Amino acid sequence: MFLFHNNEVLEQYDFELGFAPTGHKEVEGDGRTPEGAYFIDRKNPNSSFYLSIGISYPNAADRARARAMGKSPGGDIFIHGTPRASLNRDDWTAGCLAVKDREMEDIYAMVNVGTPIFMYA
Repeated sequence: MFLFHNNEVLEQYDFELGFAPTGHKEVEGDGRTPEGAYFIDRKNPNSSFYLSIGISYPNAADRARARAMGKSPGGDIFIHGTPRASLNRDDWTAGCLAVKDREMEDIYAMVNVGTPIFMYA
């Protein structure tokens, strides 16, 4: 993951994704991470994970694609740290991007609501 200011890379972070198949998130529960252009739509200091910032998935195209399949697109995709409590599942990222807690502190401080985010494999 790269954090930019204009065209300058400020920071670079490794991140984890879940065990889901590759490709763009299509429907709720597929465990995939969305790909495309979104924006940061919220910050949650009281997350179930060590801090979290929300990604504006689903957008209009995501909703239309899922609706055409007769399904929900899902939502609640975040960049976050580790879980605050033990989770009873192997894939605790569930379509989100997970970073180390210390890195999440930096990201949380540097990224504002409204910041564009581009997610591509």
